[in-house]
Amino acid sequence: MLKFICYPRCTTCQKAQKWLDEKGIEYELRNIKEENPTFDELKKWYTEGGLPLKKFFNTSGLLYKSMELKDKLPSMSDEEQLKLLATDGMLVKRPLLIGEDFVLTGFREKEWEEKVL
Repeated sequence: MLKFICYPRCTTCQKAQKWLDEKGIEYELRNIKEENPTFDELKKWYTEGGLPLKKFFNTSGLLYKSMELKDKLPSMSDEEQLKLLATDGMLVKRPLLIGEDFVLTGFREKEWEEKVL
């Protein structure tokens, strides 16, 4: 079963959830604010998903901006970045859709259709 990790108050997450529901796709819902992805989960998704680590950061988020991560991330190792992501769900790009053989960050309908349908 797919894991759908979102922040319920996020409008993009709401659109993605509506899309999943309209397509009749079953998923396990997880609130990223209440249950932040762990370091091990993030490491697994990063290694198996084939996405650049930067794709896992919520670059438009207030926390990302207040921590000035745009300037700090380039000098951090992958492990340091993953540990940082594991500290607060608001740093993580959402929604996340995790399947057996894919990881999607953010909601781009065309990309989701290609992977899910």
